Amino acid sequence: MATNCLASVTSLLPSTELVSRSRSEKKCTSLSWTSSLPQLNISSASIPNRSNLSINKRLVIESAWTRRSRGEAAKRPNKKSWKQRTDMYMRPFLLNVYFSKRFVHAKVMHRGTSKVISVATTNAKDLRYTLPSLTDHNACRVIGKLIAERSKEADVFAMSYEPRKDERIEGKLGIVLDTIKENGIIFV
Repeated sequence: MATNCLASVTSLLPSTELVSRSRSEKKCTSLSWTSSLPQLNISSASIPNRSNLSINKRLVIESAWTRRSRGEAAKRPNKKSWKQRTDMYMRPFLLNVYFSKRFVHAKVMHRGTSKVISVATTNAKDLRYTLPSLTDHNACRVIGKLIAERSKEADVFAMSYEPRKDERIEGKLGIVLDTIKENGIIFV
């Protein structure tokens, strides 16, 4: 074991250090991991002139800059941002509204488990035959009221809505969201 320790010490030391060390220091007295590290005595006389230090500093700075700029994107191209990772827990209930030519559909889902909390559609039997039109503003108000009531029954009092790309919150969608707000649901 002592010969392995001696070999590791001698492989780490430069050749000038080996000459200056005495023969009594060649044997390792401890079996810990620190005994395999060389004991170097550095003095100010062993440091080269200042012009070489400025060149070395510049090299270190350049290498650190290139490592940060390229390495992070190359190592983890699919890493999600903090918002993408935590948004599911900060706003767990998501409202989804869909307007077809014939009906209005709305549902509230839990993002983490993908469970449907409440659903309302004008295609349901109780609404299909009672409403005069299944797609007008009055139908949107009924859908908003039903979603709010069914969400409260499931103990959901706050939800969020993420508009799709180039989608404005106006018209029928605005009516559904306003009706849900008027019935006591908070949008986060």
